[in-house]
Amino acid sequence: MSAKPSVAAAHDGEVTYTIGELTREFGITARTIRFYEDEGLLSPMRVGQRRLYRRRDRARLKLILRGKRLGFTLNEIRETFELYEQAHGEAKQLRYYLSVLEQKRAHLLQQRQDVEDALAELEESYQHCQKLLQEQMSKEQP
Repeated sequence: MSAKPSVAAAHDGEVTYTIGELTREFGITARTIRFYEDEGLLSPMRVGQRRLYRRRDRARLKLILRGKRLGFTLNEIRETFELYEQAHGEAKQLRYYLSVLEQKRAHLLQQRQDVEDALAELEESYQHCQKLLQEQMSKEQP
């Protein structure tokens, strides 16, 4: 679900979002958005007392939330943003950024395998317990 952008009186007429629009769209609190702002991950424009978030901030917020779901720390997310901004066309930074992504991918793949293994073990235990229960119930019946 995407928030309808506000066309605020930003100096160049660009599309912006209010903090309320972003909280509704992403199902988070304004406090969460302000926290990410305090951490330097978002940088809204200020118009009087209002914060107006650009498309870039909205995209970053989406990436922050996705990164958190995937287990990235705020420092890793910050580093990813910094690397992305620095990496345009510079092979050294692109290689480093790719290595960070490869490490995170390997970690997530291992986590997925661990979860699949744990589920298989649980399923095996579940089936074994069901079999034992059925045997017990059949012994109790005359």
